[in-house]
Amino acid sequence: MGQKCMEKVSSFLFEYDTPRMVLVRNKKVGLTFRLIQLIVLAYIIGWVFLYEKGYQSQDSIVSSVSVKLKGITLTNESVLGPHIWDVVDYVFPPQGDNSFVVMTNFIITPGQKQGTCPELPDAGSCTRDSNCSKGTYSREGQGLRTGRCVNFNSSVKTCEIFGWCPVEVDYHVPNPALLSEAEKFTLFIKNSITFPRFKVSRRNLVESVTKDYLKKCTYHKVTDSLCPVFGLGYVVKESGQNFTVLAVKGGVVGITIDWNCDLDWPVRHCKPVYQFHGLYNDDSNVSPGFNFRYAKYYKEDGTDKRTLYKVFGIRFDILVNGKAGKFDIIPTMTTIGSGIGIFGVASVLCDLLLLHFLQGRDYYKQKKFKYAEQEPSKSHKKGKELDNTQ
Repeated sequence: MGQKCMEKVSSFLFEYDTPRMVLVRNKKVGLTFRLIQLIVLAYIIGWVFLYEKGYQSQDSIVSSVSVKLKGITLTNESVLGPHIWDVVDYVFPPQGDNSFVVMTNFIITPGQKQGTCPELPDAGSCTRDSNCSKGTYSREGQGLRTGRCVNFNSSVKTCEIFGWCPVEVDYHVPNPALLSEAEKFTLFIKNSITFPRFKVSRRNLVESVTKDYLKKCTYHKVTDSLCPVFGLGYVVKESGQNFTVLAVKGGVVGITIDWNCDLDWPVRHCKPVYQFHGLYNDDSNVSPGFNFRYAKYYKEDGTDKRTLYKVFGIRFDILVNGKAGKFDIIPTMTTIGSGIGIFGVASVLCDLLLLHFLQGRDYYKQKKFKYAEQEPSKSHKKGKELDNTQ
């Protein structure tokens, strides 16, 4: 018993078995086999290793963005008169962020104070007091109804409200836009990024962006692709939109900063790529453009008053995307192992062709497979021999 165990252990440790190979001389199968191997090899080397960089480990980006705008324009609107607008007036929020609005048009309602006044016809037309339930609020309205139906003008009656009066009338949007000169404003973007896994940090103010260059450059995708100063008109144009049209009722523009860095090369080659996208669809007549309201409050003769602005503007959303890769032995070995496994596809496909589709498939089956049947036991053999002697 012990000797048998030793023989089994010895055979397990010191013997090697290999699959039986059958060499088939067939041009169709041979060419098919090599062609499939060539395609697999091209996929592994060209796509997996070179394009997808399967030999690298990857890290995602951590980013921070701040912006500054520059530009001054003059308006001579009837209510305000001559008025200079600078960044404090037309940028919201004023400190700049990865999402901000540049005002391009507005409707102004000066001298509002809290009191009672007629509602607009679209929000509260009426014929008698019973049409105006006291204390109720219309979604389109600008105050709480007092329960009275009063004259809006000589021909129209509307519900009286308690709110900021006189009410805002925003039916007519100025066209062309009052701040159309915003097309000439410039936007300075500062972007800092890091790849924590590789302990690499970068800014979009790369080595070639010096102080002197920064003072005079303006971004152009061909001549100045690394300049972080952008003309608003150029950005809107590159997004596929018309600034003059967009400025009237506002819209949304996306600015993407892409960092795709191969850290097997010196870090100075890790540079940003800027792209611009129009996120505003002017084909729809339902709630077109982008607008919001804000007010400037003041006191006059002891009464709280405000000047209400309905602002139309272009909202800029800055999105930072990126990844970094660096050589790592573990993904390299994993990719190589996967590639070797894919090579087995050639053998499977050629076996199918050889054993099921070619004319000599029965002959090839006989050569490839060896059929074995269990030999009869010794007692069974003796029984057969006795039967034969009788």
